[in-house]
Amino acid sequence: MLARVAASVEKYGMFAPGQRVGVAVSGGADSVCLLHVLIELAPRWELALCIVHVDHGLRGEESEADARFVRELGERLGLEVLCHETDVRRISLDTGDNLEQAARRCRQGFFLGLIQAGVVDRVALGHTRSDQAETVLFRFLRGAGTAGLAGIRPVTADGLVRPLIEVGRAAVVQFLTQRGIPWREDSSNQDRSFARNRIRHELLPALEREWNPALAGILAGVATVAQDEEEYWRAAVDEMTEGNLLERPPAVLFRAQWLAGLHPALARRVGREALRRAKGDLRRIDLQHVEQLLELARSERSSGRGQVPGLDVLRSFDWVRLAPAGREDDDYDIEAAVPGRRRAPGTGWEVVLELLSPDAHCGYNEEEGERLDWGRIPGVLRLRNWRPGDEYRPLGSAGEISVKSLFREARVPLWERRKWPVLTCEERIVWVAGFGPETGFAATADSHSVLSVHGMHDIPEFGDRKSGRWRLKDRSSAGPAGGGGL
Repeated sequence: MLARVAASVEKYGMFAPGQRVGVAVSGGADSVCLLHVLIELAPRWELALCIVHVDHGLRGEESEADARFVRELGERLGLEVLCHETDVRRISLDTGDNLEQAARRCRQGFFLGLIQAGVVDRVALGHTRSDQAETVLFRFLRGAGTAGLAGIRPVTADGLVRPLIEVGRAAVVQFLTQRGIPWREDSSNQDRSFARNRIRHELLPALEREWNPALAGILAGVATVAQDEEEYWRAAVDEMTEGNLLERPPAVLFRAQWLAGLHPALARRVGREALRRAKGDLRRIDLQHVEQLLELARSERSSGRGQVPGLDVLRSFDWVRLAPAGREDDDYDIEAAVPGRRRAPGTGWEVVLELLSPDAHCGYNEEEGERLDWGRIPGVLRLRNWRPGDEYRPLGSAGEISVKSLFREARVPLWERRKWPVLTCEERIVWVAGFGPETGFAATADSHSVLSVHGMHDIPEFGDRKSGRWRLKDRSSAGPAGGGGL
């Protein structure tokens, strides 16, 4: 046992010399075995050990007895015990997680908090090869891809390590029995209402008995191979997503054509990464959701929605947007001081307003923005978002045009439209971002005072950083400002 665990520690680089390690001890066989093994191996790496324990408050007196057992164990071994009490049932109700998920979230939160606070450098967990096999089988049955089949990581970037990951549960019990070391049995481990317990006590033993007695080892081996595969692909995914996955909190965007053009093996991993970045985690995300995302990107239709837990997935023209599900932000309507600059709330747009002298107005420079006749503006300018029904007469148009039709012509994605900046004066539209001035307010060669309006978008693909103008068909020969360019 000691040799196998030491080999795993070295193989995965679990500890650095002199580190303080918190050993997660529930009182069960796996964690008690881990504690005693690490006590014997600690001198090899000059480790300082302490015990960490979480009381989930799920089993009443039994949970309290587990905590007492762990505290007494720490006293006998001369180790500090750090206990954390939590109400998993309440957290489960608050988060919508099942009890297993809520308990796992509580434990990890406590452990990672200790690491982040500098109380310990690592937290060692008692997961075994048997746990690995059960996890792989469980995820396979749920339809997981390669990433899910990677199972339990021996070492995480957060500082969690699993020294028993290559040791079977039977070897753990044998180790404790031979040494006369007591442990506690968790009655909830026999509760068949938990899917993992049904796999542990019914499905996996039946498969080993009727199909292959070495199945646990095979499943653990699948996890090892999958972990290597995912490590290799991680670099490829990072390289491919650089500059292609646009993070615009709280949303993530990408071009459908880009994702659809990738090899399926890479596309699945890139799609999964896009879902992770948008959601913050991959809980309740499985292979079918990744495939739905790919189907949306590959579709010949220029619009559509995907169903992903916790996310709103929307395609509009060649863009796909992933964002947390929930209501849209409120409308905005704010004063636009002249001169000045205002960020349109909740958007990537910034509108810069600048008064120009008559001399500066001579010789139109497209990069300097679009021009309004300041003398024709009768009152205070306001910056608001587009509203359904908005119409105005942009330069080069014979009559009023709905802004919505301009959006369609310019292929503006649906989610960009609602917050689209519009300048108004006394309820009349004088300028629309990307589409220019209202004809009745546009500067001419006879204008004595000129207001330059410069709309800038922080995502270049959604507008020119210099001019902020959108691609539109040429509506006239009205010159540089007429409906024009990007």
